[in-house]
Amino acid sequence: MGRTRWARFVGVVGFGAVGAGVLLFGMSQGALAASFAVSGTNFKVSADNLTGQGFVQFGGVDAGAGKVHVVAVSGFKTARLDKFCQSVYVPGMPIVGDVTMRITADGVGGMSADNLVVNLTDLTGDLVLGNPEIGIDANKVTKGPENLRGLPGSFGLQADTANITSLKQTAWATTAQTIRFKGMNLTIRQGKQECF
Repeated sequence: MGRTRWARFVGVVGFGAVGAGVLLFGMSQGALAASFAVSGTNFKVSADNLTGQGFVQFGGVDAGAGKVHVVAVSGFKTARLDKFCQSVYVPGMPIVGDVTMRITADGVGGMSADNLVVNLTDLTGDLVLGNPEIGIDANKVTKGPENLRGLPGSFGLQADTANITSLKQTAWATTAQTIRFKGMNLTIRQGKQECF
């Protein structure tokens, strides 16, 4: 009573890690659609450069894990990120304490995606928009992923292209038709070791 069966614990963790590895490998090969929404936890993404085609943005609400967060919804028909890093920090895990999971894909085009949608709360970087329309009705945006629109009468923007250098963002959810990683590296470490 009250004892940990370490063999069983290691087995369960091992199977979970193998399953995660299979899913991530499938995503890296472009074989799986991807959706990240970490229960009640935001995550950070950084990249040296993001190059996007077909960009839209408007306000929205992310409702996950019984909580509601006001977010900026950013959508790209296609996006490529150079020197990509994504980190999830989970404090106070039983037995091990604070844990950080990081996915990195170094180099040009380390991460690329089709029909990428990000629900974010913070974004910094240098932004250049190609052929922008700023202040368009969020329900009438047409340049981003198909059927991605905001509430009628709310503020929206769209552009043919969007380029962000020195990207740093905090998000609650990411969805995409397909996400690809080149030279992906997944690490899980004790402590706080976020992308920024």
